[in-house]
Amino acid sequence: MENLQGILGLVAITLGCAAFSFDRKSIRPGLVVKSLALQFVFALLLLKLPGSQHLFRLLNQGIAVLQDATRAGTSFIFGHLGGGAVPYDVVDEGAGVILAFQTLPLVIVISVLSGLLIYSGILPVILRLMSLLLEKTLRIGGAPGFAIVANAFLGMVEAPLLIRPYLARLSSSELFSVMVAGMATIAGSMMAIEAAVISDVVPDAVGHLFSASLITLPGVVYVSHLLMPNTGAITSREGTVDRGGSSVMDVVARSTQVGLQIFLNIIAMAIVVVALVYLVNAFLGLFPGFGGRPVTLERLLGYVLAPMTWLMGIPWRDALVTGELLGAKTVLTEFIAYVRLGELSPDTLGLRSRTIIAYALCGFANFISLGIMVTGLITMVPERRDEIIRFGFRSLIAGSLATFSAACVVGILL
Repeated sequence: MENLQGILGLVAITLGCAAFSFDRKSIRPGLVVKSLALQFVFALLLLKLPGSQHLFRLLNQGIAVLQDATRAGTSFIFGHLGGGAVPYDVVDEGAGVILAFQTLPLVIVISVLSGLLIYSGILPVILRLMSLLLEKTLRIGGAPGFAIVANAFLGMVEAPLLIRPYLARLSSSELFSVMVAGMATIAGSMMAIEAAVISDVVPDAVGHLFSASLITLPGVVYVSHLLMPNTGAITSREGTVDRGGSSVMDVVARSTQVGLQIFLNIIAMAIVVVALVYLVNAFLGLFPGFGGRPVTLERLLGYVLAPMTWLMGIPWRDALVTGELLGAKTVLTEFIAYVRLGELSPDTLGLRSRTIIAYALCGFANFISLGIMVTGLITMVPERRDEIIRFGFRSLIAGSLATFSAACVVGILL
């Protein structure tokens, strides 16, 4: 019965997306079927052949090198605030992580790296190869396809940065799919941290979170296609790309300036969104609490999302608890939700429920990340500001559904 729930969940997601599609007549059933099949292939390989995860761990080690390189720069400028040696005894390791000084500067480094890859001609070659593969199989352009795949390892701002010169060319549907990918997955930089906080309640947490982002990618393709089918030309390998500067130093200088602007805009938006969520919860706190706890936005969303967790294959007795975890993820970020999952007693949720919800939480679809992504994209392509804002909330919902689809597939196969 629990495996059947996952099948019902996939059917509900697919039919629901089709029902709310902007252009149902343009939906290509073949793309949806191929993407669903690819999702099951990924899940079978990653869940049944654990050795295959070694390749993806190697790829993520490359991201770790980028983080280390960024930390070398931030610690040189900011000292221990930027991740350098701490000159005092640390009581709480988590309290020492300063987002603005340690994590977000990676955006600047990625901006420069992508600029150099474009200038050297390496990135255009990769895009041409990816174009050939994706166009022949799913008829997805190489530029958006590359950004979608990159989201399995990078964040929702860093991945689009890799195709920054192509962003202005993307069709509306392709731009939407890139935004959905940003909401549906988490960055490789967060996987190790979040796996650590749930390692006591979810065995092999690192492997599951690696698998989650990869299984979600085909879900991104068919969910975004169902909601907004591409009716125009695809952005592929054709066309020339601005090299971004006249020399290596010119490219470094320009890319650093772009990355810095994105970095500052992200910080400002994060402050505003956190403050707004706090104000909403402060208002809800005026109402009488229930169950011994105050009314909050995440608790209300928990009740709404409880049936969705049942459709993933989670027993109904666990649905309310897992629904509240999804509510916390949507309002407060997936990291907070993973912390709360890690703090749960193993008796509160069964192993099956803990594993499935770990997949369902593995995405950036929350209000804070949405603000960061929208701000970052507007900075990269200001001429598409209206489109990006219009697609924002829709991409959060679509990204959540793509992540949920991965949880449904896992619920079927567990």
